[in-house]
Amino acid sequence: MIRKQEITTFEFPENAVIWDVRDASAYAEAHVKGAVNQPINDLSADSLTQVSADQPIYILCGGGSKAPRAAEKLEGFDSTREYVILMGGTRAARDAGMPLEQGV
Repeated sequence: MIRKQEITTFEFPENAVIWDVRDASAYAEAHVKGAVNQPINDLSADSLTQVSADQPIYILCGGGSKAPRAAEKLEGFDSTREYVILMGGTRAARDAGMPLEQGV
């Protein structure tokens, strides 16, 4: 199941699994605190084995175009999981004054 949520109203739960699906260089420039880099081109069924099946996977990108594609790709591998697209991505988080981190 794919849901959408505005990143600016998202309350990051403790131990949330947040995947930033941009490439490594964009991720290193700035990313939401707690996000793990999982480039969209590297996503596979094997990627999902890293996350408990009952845990939602929150997906974001830079501005909102890659995250929906990544969610659809992941849903193709396992449609029983919950995927949440964080709309607006890293740019919206930055514009809203949310803390961002740099580096890998």
